[in-house]
Amino acid sequence: MLTSIVILFTSMGLVLACILLFRLPAFLALIAAAWLAAFMTPEVALQGYAESQNFSKEATEVFVTQSSVKRVISELAETFGKVGIIIAMASMIGKCLLTSGGADRIVRSTLKSIGIGNAPWAFTGSSFLLGIPVFFDTLFYLMMPLAKSIGLRDKSRYALFVMSIIAGGTMAHSLVPPTPGPLLVATQLEVPIGLMMIGGLLIGCITCWVGQLYAQWAIRRWPLPIRDSGGVTLKELERQSKIDNHNLPPLSWSLLPILLPVILIGLQSLTSTVVLDKNSSQIVLSALPWINLLGEKNTALTVSAILAIFLLYRFPGRAKGQIRESLEEALSQGGLILLITSAGGAFGGVLQQTGIAQHIQAWASGYQFTLLPLAFSVTALIRTAQGSATVAMITAVGIFSGMATSGELAFHPLYLALAIGCGSKPFPWMNDSGFWIIGRMSGMKEKETFRYFSFMISLMGLAGLAAIMIAAFLLPLK
Repeated sequence: MLTSIVILFTSMGLVLACILLFRLPAFLALIAAAWLAAFMTPEVALQGYAESQNFSKEATEVFVTQSSVKRVISELAETFGKVGIIIAMASMIGKCLLTSGGADRIVRSTLKSIGIGNAPWAFTGSSFLLGIPVFFDTLFYLMMPLAKSIGLRDKSRYALFVMSIIAGGTMAHSLVPPTPGPLLVATQLEVPIGLMMIGGLLIGCITCWVGQLYAQWAIRRWPLPIRDSGGVTLKELERQSKIDNHNLPPLSWSLLPILLPVILIGLQSLTSTVVLDKNSSQIVLSALPWINLLGEKNTALTVSAILAIFLLYRFPGRAKGQIRESLEEALSQGGLILLITSAGGAFGGVLQQTGIAQHIQAWASGYQFTLLPLAFSVTALIRTAQGSATVAMITAVGIFSGMATSGELAFHPLYLALAIGCGSKPFPWMNDSGFWIIGRMSGMKEKETFRYFSFMISLMGLAGLAAIMIAAFLLPLK
């Protein structure tokens, strides 16, 4: 056990040093840590890992004699194959919704249906929904002009609008696939994507409610004036908010690329749990192959991306005559996320080969429910140290995935996946790019960003952990 712990802390230390001290990209830091962990892993640990995975004698011999570089490449390729198409398609869906005006339509329609008095909940719900296919940084850039536009009419609640956007977007970013972090966590822990979506939505509702309570308290204690920020003046925002609704796509078309994959994947997950016999309806039996095909996560996201591209073609917005360029930009942005995710998967894979998961499992065998706060704490520690929620999640899941797939947990691995997601919330500070994006776009000073952003989502993460532990105890799903 001592060897695996030394490898774990040495490789994690290298990740943090590369990111914090040498300012290297997360991909390079994770690849370097993966190679170091693979290089340090002794042959006896590899032998034990092969036995735990029930490798044949020949496969064990090949695995143990592989070079450390080949083992890293193998894990990298495996992760890439699992999430590559999904991340690419999610990137295109998000870009198409933003450029076509579909995302703007969703927010405006929500505000119209529930009224300006309920605008905070509209922002939370819209940002949570849009945060599923759209990366948080992009989402915040989209939502801030809308928050400022409404803030001009209700200046006393401007901070509440900003915090509502943060609450919804950050929780979707860590809990609901196909966002890369929860997608990889669910994949590594062998949690069905549909079940992860449902669990993420339920826990997200609880944490967003807690975030709203904190936001209501914070605006009474610390008033925040609305300021020129983000390179956009308040006069420019006033003009932008007056764009005619007729120039935006219909709400139904705007919602379809987001809701369709959720429906298809959820339907496939539902039918997979239902036992059918020969006496079942012929219509159901004939539809089952199509449900399984379209509900497969890669297919569902591909179909949704095709619809999103059609939406952009029909309502090109700022991309008129440049649809190809817009899609290439989306794939370029998604490619960076994919590289980081795959590198994190490789790092997690070689950490499993050290036997760390088996040691933690043995230590916690009599304390099953301590795994949830332990996974939360490890993820939070990594997040606070290096700044990225996604990197924290994909690093932490490598430590705990062996326990989830062993079948010896007292509860469904879904709860472990959700605990890791909530653990990626505490504590964002100045090493987090989101900290600066939120501060600059909203006009907050550093102290204000801590109050309105860092404290709130840390509290939301803790609330999520409490809800997960209660649910795992009352409804273990085993």
